[in-house]
Amino acid sequence: MVSSVSSFSAALVLTFLLYGCGPLPPVPETLPSRLTDQEFWKMITDFSEPGGYFPSENFLSNESGYQHVIPALLKTLKPGGVYIGVGPEQNFTYIVAVRPKIAFIIDIRRQNMLEHLFYKALMETSSDRAEFLSRLFARGRVESTTNSTLEALFRAYELHRPIPALFEANITRVVEYLEKEKLFKLSEQDEAGIRHIAQAFFESGPQLKYTFVAGYGDRRRMPSYSDLMTESDGVSRNWNFLATEDQFQAIQRMQQTNLIVPLVGDFAGPKAIRSVAQYVQEHRSTVRAFYTSNVEQYLFQDGNNWKRFYDNVAFLPTDSTSTFIRYVLSSWGNNRQRTSLTSGMDSTMGAYRYGRIQGYYDIVSLSR
Repeated sequence: MVSSVSSFSAALVLTFLLYGCGPLPPVPETLPSRLTDQEFWKMITDFSEPGGYFPSENFLSNESGYQHVIPALLKTLKPGGVYIGVGPEQNFTYIVAVRPKIAFIIDIRRQNMLEHLFYKALMETSSDRAEFLSRLFARGRVESTTNSTLEALFRAYELHRPIPALFEANITRVVEYLEKEKLFKLSEQDEAGIRHIAQAFFESGPQLKYTFVAGYGDRRRMPSYSDLMTESDGVSRNWNFLATEDQFQAIQRMQQTNLIVPLVGDFAGPKAIRSVAQYVQEHRSTVRAFYTSNVEQYLFQDGNNWKRFYDNVAFLPTDSTSTFIRYVLSSWGNNRQRTSLTSGMDSTMGAYRYGRIQGYYDIVSLSR
């Protein structure tokens, strides 16, 4: 008994010597600095669910002003950890701002995953923004410098006509890069899907706009690709991945290290979010930001899918700063306002557990 007490006392003394009188240091997270191509593709394959339907091509965002939440986000969110998002290119802007170690993009449409692979191939094999845009739109490269403004780049590309031969060469290069260099196993349908995505950028160029599959919605009121890329946060800067060479390179490095992982998944599905949750837990990290766009609005329109989504979110490791970012279309009388809002993930989940969330506008009321 004496020996046991002595051993305990010695261990206690050693603990105080090593760590002082404060709390023990947190266990360090073990998120990787890179994924191999094989790990990246296995993660896509293992974490993804079967693709589903959404009533929009969604080649690009339609969320004008979505950067306006960034200044407030940066007051509470610290770099690192995990980012989760949905949809196409707007995620790159949020990633530039919050600087996670790894990002997961979860979207019900397989086409969105393929679009991210298309972006990935172009980014990894382009030397700078000007070359990336040349290949994205299949237009001859414009003269540029490191300090060229994004506005000047887009004005120049809007004057260039699309080049069919360059489009075909780009498609061939992208597919060969993904299949032969990265060794990703794409099906014939996947190859056709990438061509379909590239065709949209080729045909519309910088004026590409969000379109609905069924043809409803006023396309004329949608922002163009150029509009979205050249917006700012309304306070100090444009966080878009194309705004500066440094911001482009930040996303390019994450692509080259396979740390932007696009998944096919339903927010209310049984696998994708929970697979990410397990991965984050295994690597002792937390989800710092979860960008949901307006997906929650659709979930509340479809039975108990909203409950399944929040049940999935409950598995995600979070802390007191973890934040939902959502895009909301609010209507009061004849006033229709689109805006980006945020809410704490922990407080939102607390409201869900205590039954204070029963409809979509309960979520909106929790957001600021």
